This record gives sequence, C-alpha cells and structure tokens, in this order.
Amino acid sequence: MAESLFGIHGIALELRSQRLGLITSNIANAGTPGYKARDIDFAAALKARSEGLGKERAIEQATRYRVPVMPSLDGNTVEMATEQTAFAENAVGYTATLSFIRGRVETVTRALKGD
Repeated sequence: MAESLFGIHGIALELRSQRLGLITSNIANAGTPGYKARDIDFAAALKARSEGLGKERAIEQATRYRVPVMPSLDGNTVEMATEQTAFAENAVGYTATLSFIRGRVETVTRALKGD
C-alpha cells in the first residue's frame, strides 16, 4: 500500500536516511587513524531497490569507499569538506522527498474528508 501511494519517494526517503547515517559516521570518525570514509551511491541504490532488490542488499551493493584528494598520514580518508558537502546535498534531497510525501498524505487526507 505505502509503495503504491508514495511510489519511489518512500524508497528514496529510506535510502537518504541511510546515507545520512553513513556520512555522519564518517564525520564522527574524522580523527580515527585508518578509518576509511564510505558513501552510498544514491542513484545505484535507488535503481537496485526499484528493480526489486532488498534494502540491505541494495545499500551493500551501492556503498563505496571514498578516494581522498589528499590522504592523511594516519590512513584516515575522511575529508571534512567532502563530507559536509555530501551531507548538505543529501539533507536537501531528504527534505524535498519528505515534502513530496507530506503533500501526498495531505492530498489523500483531503480526499478522505471530502474536501
């Protein structure tokens, strides 16, 4: 029911939430020696989910290690500017997707009330 009501937007919101978690993990581990920053290729994960792949498997397949522009001496690949940019971009997408879903819920609610 939810998938037919929200279409791809419900899946997108779920994936964006997972990506936010991964990016915040990167930021939290910016000082951890040897930590390898990762990110989810959102387009690849969304495509995999749209083709019927389960959430965990789609995320696993779409998760990539970041290649740093300037690697640190301790092996940590977190670059704060990259992480902040990815976080901001994903947060905007999350908000837009959430707004679309909210609008859809309001439309259905109005239809049920007969407005």
